[in-house]
Amino acid sequence: MSVFSTAILSLGILIFTSPANGAQGSVPMSINCTTRGAYYKENQVDVLCPPRCDYTQLSVWGSGVYASVSSICAAAVHSGVINTLGGGVRLQKLRGQKNYQSSTANGINSLPLTRWMSSFSVSKIGRKALEVSGPPKATIIPMAAKPTKKKAAKSGKKNSKVNKECKADIAFLLDGSWNLGKRRFDLQKNFVIRVTNMLGIGPQGPLVGIVQVSENPKTEFNLKNFTNSKDVASAIKNVTYRGGSTNVGKALIHTTESFFTPEKGTRSGYPKVIVVVVDGWPSDEIERAANLARESGMNVFIVSVAKALPEEQKMVSDPNYMEKIVCKNNGLFSYSIQNWFGMYKFIKPLAQRLCSYSQMTCSRTCYNSINLGFLIDGSSSVGDNNFRIVLNFISEIVKSFDIHQIGARVGAVQFTYNQRTEFDFGQHLTKDSVQNAIKNIPYWSGGTATGEAITYTSKNLFGKLKNSNLNVLIVITDGQSYDDVEVPATVAHQSGTVIFSVGISWAMEQELKAMASEPKDAHTFFVRDFPMVNKLVPDILKGICKDYSAVAN
Repeated sequence: MSVFSTAILSLGILIFTSPANGAQGSVPMSINCTTRGAYYKENQVDVLCPPRCDYTQLSVWGSGVYASVSSICAAAVHSGVINTLGGGVRLQKLRGQKNYQSSTANGINSLPLTRWMSSFSVSKIGRKALEVSGPPKATIIPMAAKPTKKKAAKSGKKNSKVNKECKADIAFLLDGSWNLGKRRFDLQKNFVIRVTNMLGIGPQGPLVGIVQVSENPKTEFNLKNFTNSKDVASAIKNVTYRGGSTNVGKALIHTTESFFTPEKGTRSGYPKVIVVVVDGWPSDEIERAANLARESGMNVFIVSVAKALPEEQKMVSDPNYMEKIVCKNNGLFSYSIQNWFGMYKFIKPLAQRLCSYSQMTCSRTCYNSINLGFLIDGSSSVGDNNFRIVLNFISEIVKSFDIHQIGARVGAVQFTYNQRTEFDFGQHLTKDSVQNAIKNIPYWSGGTATGEAITYTSKNLFGKLKNSNLNVLIVITDGQSYDDVEVPATVAHQSGTVIFSVGISWAMEQELKAMASEPKDAHTFFVRDFPMVNKLVPDILKGICKDYSAVAN
């Protein structure tokens, strides 16, 4: 059976890889220390964990039954199936559940999780995987029995089961140019219908829309128009061939700017995926359009059919269009085939790849890949009214971020002489929840020990995280600290935390710059009065995105 990763979350572009075997009865498939349970679509698979993984850097949610976002190998060590030397593990996919329990076992600290869309259990190869009873119940998902040809013919229906593990908003850009002709256009539609049937379309799974590429792009239907595979297939069949030039650049700009909007069905936190299907080569310039798509967080795939023959090469305005158009030119987002009749063996791999969240690298932006911590001065000099102004300032910053379980996280610490975690990165996983938590932070009042507060925050807020997001700390203070700030800030910088210092009123410029990351001027902000602090929001957001881009690239 082919093994491909399954989606968890954003914008996406398509790529194919070769199949690998790891099902029961086959040789276990080698995996990485970080491979998550969500990577596998099969109900049961045998894998081989490598030795000496750094388990301090791996995350596990649950005990016995693990959320599919967990590392398989870390879960196997936690449950006692293998030790740190690695070994064979049988993974059994289970339904999602509520209230995954935390525990410590075999040197692994598992984390609690309120809810997740799918789960797995682990066992030694050759033993039956765990099935849990009692509420909340997690049951083993049975392998779907293959219908006989006779029964399948009688029913005449495609499998329309919703794939809830596939979280993606997908736009197919169909080539409607004169290059194809009506016959090949129909072959293209038939191919896309088969892919969408494999996706498992539904409100809790992937959604699909169609844009036709021609002289000018046309949205045939949006994400919200059809929410099951049968209706999507009917809508694709009814798409009328337009003819015209192969203006892929125009269509890509149209899709990036006009297709993916909340009004047309785009969902927050779901990767946005664009699959460009082209017969031949683009007629227009695509570099600017491709840059816009990448900058907007789109994961662009290209499926190229019937590339230019040697004698046609002089007609191609940009021979490198495939490398330029994709999310990343790493071989994962592009595929080239000789003709339409060779497409069908790639239907299943393509559908699985569209659901591969781990490959949607262009979906990761500064707004969904940041751990954003706030260190808030609650000293007596601030006062309750000004403290509320600061909380409003924090809310204005948070508004821009896509907060999600596998997205941006927000946490807050208030300090005086002492420190208090108001909420950590795992407590509030939606924007509304975070905003409500910020609004309800009570004013503390006391002295000002900013250095100790930075040390506390580094250990107790950022120290608990084990994701790949960029750590950003915004320190907000209105006066001079009673202790040293430079050494704690330097330690935080060395651990990978970017610090922005925001000073108000009597804050000392020397201390603000001592806390701030390099370059100091770009990470240090000051206003004379509290009501002016909101004016800093745009520049702080630009600074965060600039720091993220520097790390991501």
